[in-house]
Amino acid sequence: GRVVSRPIAGTRKRGVDDEQDRKLAGELKENPKERAEHVMLVDLARNDVGRVAEFGSMNVDEFMTLERYSHVMHLTSQVSGTLRAGLGPVDVLRATLPAGTVSGAPKVRAMQIIDALEPTKRGPYAGVVGYVDFSGNLDTAIAIRTMFVGAHGATLQAGAGIVADSVAREENLECRNKAAALIAAIPAARRMTIARKLASDQARVTSAERAK
Repeated sequence: GRVVSRPIAGTRKRGVDDEQDRKLAGELKENPKERAEHVMLVDLARNDVGRVAEFGSMNVDEFMTLERYSHVMHLTSQVSGTLRAGLGPVDVLRATLPAGTVSGAPKVRAMQIIDALEPTKRGPYAGVVGYVDFSGNLDTAIAIRTMFVGAHGATLQAGAGIVADSVAREENLECRNKAAALIAAIPAARRMTIARKLASDQARVTSAERAK
């Protein structure tokens, strides 16, 4: 089997038009800080995959590909290797969690710093959501750009990678850009809920009138 990891590191907001979008994409791809951070996290993905891959099978299939989403654009890469004989999906999870893109590097020390500095536990945020099938296939996605709804309301989290030459204002803006799509979804969800309720109420009224 194959082990595939797709690290995402490097973010810009989407432009208001095609011209601004192209400009922001160019800035992202040429920014030394973003490139350095991305290279660091690709190396970390290689280390993680290498823990369960056959020697000599590692490959960087894509490097710094630009991917566009509704509110942001990212630099992404793909690292893959052949799974070593005798290993399965649980071994892959153990080797790769948490993803370097949400922990930083070196991973163990970065997690210790996160534990000391972050005021609240991350909970499911930055973990993974996925499945394992009966054939042993594992597919997961990092739980970012994700809203968690509970009895006391909804919460969402967003983060940015901090490196030596990070600018606090820019990292804060990156977090806000990442959260924007989820924040925008809240009033949209409310409108949909109200519309469905009105449609349901109207259907009941119509049914009652027909029954008379």
